[in-house]
Amino acid sequence: MKKSSFWIFVQLILIGNIFSQSLTPAVLKEIQQNYWNTKPNQAIINALYENELNKIAKNQKNRIKPDDYFSIKVKTYGSTDQKNSGRCWLFASLNTLRPAVIEKYNLKNFEFSYNFLFFYDQLEKANLFLEAILQTADKPMEDKKVEWLFKNPISDGGTWAGAANLIKKYGIIPTEIMPETYSSNNTRAISSILSTYLRQEGIKLRETAQKVKNNDVLQKQKLQILTNVYKILAYHLGEPPTEFNYRFIDKDGKTTGYKSYTPISFRDEVLSSFNPDEYIMFMNDPSRPYYKLYEIDLDRNVYEGMNWKYINLPMEEIKKMAIEALKAGKSLYYSCDVGKQLDKNEGVLDLDNYDYSTVYGIPFTMDKKQRILTFESGSTHGMNLIGVDLVDNKPTKWLVENSWGNTGRNGNLIMTDAWFNEFTFRIVLPREFVPQEIQKILQEKPTLLPVWDPMFSPDN
Repeated sequence: MKKSSFWIFVQLILIGNIFSQSLTPAVLKEIQQNYWNTKPNQAIINALYENELNKIAKNQKNRIKPDDYFSIKVKTYGSTDQKNSGRCWLFASLNTLRPAVIEKYNLKNFEFSYNFLFFYDQLEKANLFLEAILQTADKPMEDKKVEWLFKNPISDGGTWAGAANLIKKYGIIPTEIMPETYSSNNTRAISSILSTYLRQEGIKLRETAQKVKNNDVLQKQKLQILTNVYKILAYHLGEPPTEFNYRFIDKDGKTTGYKSYTPISFRDEVLSSFNPDEYIMFMNDPSRPYYKLYEIDLDRNVYEGMNWKYINLPMEEIKKMAIEALKAGKSLYYSCDVGKQLDKNEGVLDLDNYDYSTVYGIPFTMDKKQRILTFESGSTHGMNLIGVDLVDNKPTKWLVENSWGNTGRNGNLIMTDAWFNEFTFRIVLPREFVPQEIQKILQEKPTLLPVWDPMFSPDN
């Protein structure tokens, strides 16, 4: 009895050490024994050896997919394709404005130049980075903000606020005037070389700022850096036009005749009613109090432009406003965590598409709040919300126009309402669909969040 008690005591010590020591041979042996105690499923192991996970995890009980009928659907004009770039936010923003031009001039189709705004987005982001380097030059390299800046000198992602900044400052042009290039469609190389160059020059600018307090000297050094950034961009994307001639040809073959434009005058003519201040961004973030205004530091592309500000609301409030806007025929900027439970072939986002718990015998139980706080989930992709199916005045599924070419449902994706609740993050709404009591929140002083906040995740 005493011997048995002794060995029980030793075993308890060993088990206790599992939770306090490194991965020793004893700990590894305990893990291996626990693994075999669960009786691993050899059939699943064999299947995973030869197949990707989602083929094995595909939920065969969920084979009946939603139909293509939507009781409310905005008229659209064909899918667009961001190719291998992170510019979904530009596509979603410009495609929100695109229908108004098509209808105004009775066109068969029309697209704005994504490349034109992308050029200035990258140039402005480079300037924003360099200004932030100057403003933090007195902080140590291990300071969290300085560290973040050098980790993230530039990106091709963004949000609606970034597109609004660019349109307001630089105007807008048709895609024919500054068409896509290989590098605009495939941004990895240009993003890599710009990041390398900005880090290289950023550390030099920081060192100069620590020695020299003359702002003229610092700005001169910054100007040379930006001149080289401009060169890199022009080599890859082409140089943006300052003037151009353009004519509209309607779907009946009638033409307006050529007219001389600048990007600003073109914007003022084709988007005469566009005012970025008339759009409000909303977020559903259950990790923070609702009915509050938030702003994320440095979450902008233009130095003098607006940071991304949003009102945090419960999902049901956001859905009510979105439905009213869709009823009025408005396409809405929308972003979500598109990679979660996406059946790309079917073009369906459904919480039950894949059953990972059954594959591994392990429950996956995090709710939306926990996923946000642990960086498991956040906004990853911007699209256009264009439809909702109401049954007894309640949404059952939603429709988004994507920018992945003619994939999914003819370029669209269908989301179940349950998926919409869990993985929707941002929606931009015209002010006219926002109740006055919610608009009043914009008058509050926003809570400023740091750049490393979980919600700082540009749409790609």
